[in-house]
Amino acid sequence: MSPAICRWIIGLALVAMGLASAQFGRVSAADASRAVYVVPIEGIIDLGLAPFVQRVINEAEKSGAVAVVLEINTFGGRVDAAVQIRDTLLRAKVPTIALVNKRAISAGALISLAAGKIVMADGGTIGAATPVQAGAPGAAAQPVDEKTVSYMRKEFRATAESRKRPPLIAEAMVDADVAIPGLIEKGKLLTLTTDEALKHKLADARADTLEAALEQSGLAGAEIRRTEPNWAENLVRFLTHPILSSLLITIGMLGIIIEIRTPGFGIPGALGITSLGLFFWGHWLVQLAGWEELLLLVAGAVLIAVEAFVLPGFGIVGVLGIVTLLGGIALSMVGAQDSYEIVLLAAMRVVFALIAAILASLVLMRFLPQTTVGRRLVLATGLSARQGYASAPESDSRWLGKSGHASTPLHPAGIAEIDGERVDVVSTGEPIDAGEAIRVVRVDGNRVVVRSLKHSSQKD
Repeated sequence: MSPAICRWIIGLALVAMGLASAQFGRVSAADASRAVYVVPIEGIIDLGLAPFVQRVINEAEKSGAVAVVLEINTFGGRVDAAVQIRDTLLRAKVPTIALVNKRAISAGALISLAAGKIVMADGGTIGAATPVQAGAPGAAAQPVDEKTVSYMRKEFRATAESRKRPPLIAEAMVDADVAIPGLIEKGKLLTLTTDEALKHKLADARADTLEAALEQSGLAGAEIRRTEPNWAENLVRFLTHPILSSLLITIGMLGIIIEIRTPGFGIPGALGITSLGLFFWGHWLVQLAGWEELLLLVAGAVLIAVEAFVLPGFGIVGVLGIVTLLGGIALSMVGAQDSYEIVLLAAMRVVFALIAAILASLVLMRFLPQTTVGRRLVLATGLSARQGYASAPESDSRWLGKSGHASTPLHPAGIAEIDGERVDVVSTGEPIDAGEAIRVVRVDGNRVVVRSLKHSSQKD
């Protein structure tokens, strides 16, 4: 064989190897693009779940994934959270699959209907989506008004229509007044089993595992990328949990109450502001709180500060500040589509938190000075006359036990007339109106402390 022929053979071999290598690279790239993102939808559906689903959808779209699978096993949760997830799924540019294993009840049913394809495991159920409002702790959930039911019924219908699913079946899951001959009679809420969902064209396929669901969807062999909420999303879900959010409100108001009743600014005030800040931040991230609620919170805090540090006593400015602050907190807990009952429930949670804060402040102010920590915070050193500290002047001590009337309002300081003389006095804490009868109960240094005779008679 001549050298020229050998060179031709070697050249053709190199070209063939290059083509094969290029083809192999294209196959590898194609395999890499066949990724499926898996999102777990388990337990209670809360507001922190919506940002997690949105993030996974965005990542799947940017990476060119072939699908996003939602593994659903839930009894439901918040309506506003489900609506946010529903909107995210309807806007998604990547194919979405809802794998119902084993149940998609209430809010879970709306999320399933919003997916491009529904695959159900044997023994699965979907439906029972009438909205309810949570009652008091330990009490059964209560039905909502017709306005909310009508809204949710149309949400389910619109979602089913957008995915070419039977809209009447979707409505029957929400409203017991919707009857479907041969399937559900009036007065009962619709829940479908796997067989029934397949029969009535609500579900697209049956599969007991994720791999089987992918095979049913023509995605066998795709790379499975399981996702979990990151630390920030877990933190948001933690902060917006109903129990913790109520606790943050209570601690926040407790800190403010103690700070108002004590001079200066210290740990209680910082703790209160931090608690309310965490509460508001968590609800801001899940799109419940906005600029309106923030302005109400700031305005309430400013009014309370003016009443506490500028104006004497506690009057209309302080009451207005408290109402404004509580209103901002309550509105930060509800969504735009929430019913009047849900708004009222949020207001009740705030009121209960305020009552708990007031009771806790009374207990702390009463018993804290007696504890080891409290004694360290209180100056207990005696100041004797031998060291240069004198007791009440003799001229002030003569007022002890005498009666008179308030010449000016005592909030708590003011002027009283006793035995025909005008005396600078201070009340024991309660506001006293001008002209009200008073009695001197003690003399502390240069302070003449009085109490209303009306209050004294009520206590007696």
